Amino acid sequence: MKNNTFLKAPLTINWAVTNRCNFSCGHCYSRTDPSAELDRATLFVCIDKIIACGVLSINFGGGEPLLRSDLVEIAAYSSRRGLRVSMNSNGYLIDRNKAMVLKESGFAKVGISIDSHIPEVHDTFRGIKGSHQKAVAALAHLKAAGIKTSLSSVICKINHHNIHELISFAVAHGVHQLNFHNFKCSGLGYSNRDALDLSPEEWKEFYVIALRAKQQIKELEISLDDPIIASLGVRTETDSLVKGSVCGKLSLNIKSNGDITPCGFIPIVIGNIVTDDMKDVWITSPVLDKMRHKMPTGKCSSCKSYEDCLGGCSARALALTGDFNNPDPHCWVHES
Repeated sequence: MKNNTFLKAPLTINWAVTNRCNFSCGHCYSRTDPSAELDRATLFVCIDKIIACGVLSINFGGGEPLLRSDLVEIAAYSSRRGLRVSMNSNGYLIDRNKAMVLKESGFAKVGISIDSHIPEVHDTFRGIKGSHQKAVAALAHLKAAGIKTSLSSVICKINHHNIHELISFAVAHGVHQLNFHNFKCSGLGYSNRDALDLSPEEWKEFYVIALRAKQQIKELEISLDDPIIASLGVRTETDSLVKGSVCGKLSLNIKSNGDITPCGFIPIVIGNIVTDDMKDVWITSPVLDKMRHKMPTGKCSSCKSYEDCLGGCSARALALTGDFNNPDPHCWVHES
């Protein structure tokens, strides 16, 4: 797929069904969002709408999605209607019984956030004592219930030197996939970026080591979701479908009140799933059109990697420079 084309419908919807959370993470993008929650009946209608649009999978997030007492009913409805159902969770509320209920309600995969192999470091980062122990236990309960698991780590100052330790930790706990998420600068992540974000050179160092590990480790799928790795001569997992950021090209985000945004880290509302036709939003949104037709500016104009990178993460460029088209502030490539 080229930069100027896109799918007829998003493959995946990331749905933040609640902004409530039992943690207090300093990088959270949703904690500052006061949006209300849609009721279950309205959610069912909206799920039918995304299915009619051609969406294949739905990933529940938040906030902590398990704080919705009706999440399993929402998931079961989605699964019965043919959607592949997954979730991102901090794991704190997943015990043996909950894991079995999640399996019965149709969850194909659950991602658990663990940001350090060291319990105290993770607990401090997430703001809850004992959260690491609970997350590790959740992985075991989910595996026992027959649900595929992934481990998600937000890469930042607390863990960027611990690539091999995180990989060993993931392998030891039998997860299918390890997601190294690049630090975003949305919500509290913007407020705390000086304390948590890496410099461009630190990002380069991290990716060089992580990519080498990805090539060497066979018993674990290591996912790197950052388009700027194109400058290292490496293709991303989605490169055969789209170049640059996948937001607005393969996926969309829906907030707790039904507002549609290009991704969870881009707070630009382009419609509402309750009142608008998603197919129309997907095809005619001026914001999505701009994201799909980015124009190189600054150092991107002469960069040999731009055709694959397309300026890097659109969310970061927007948050820190005010323009999708500007170079990703994480990029380490200098002016040529």
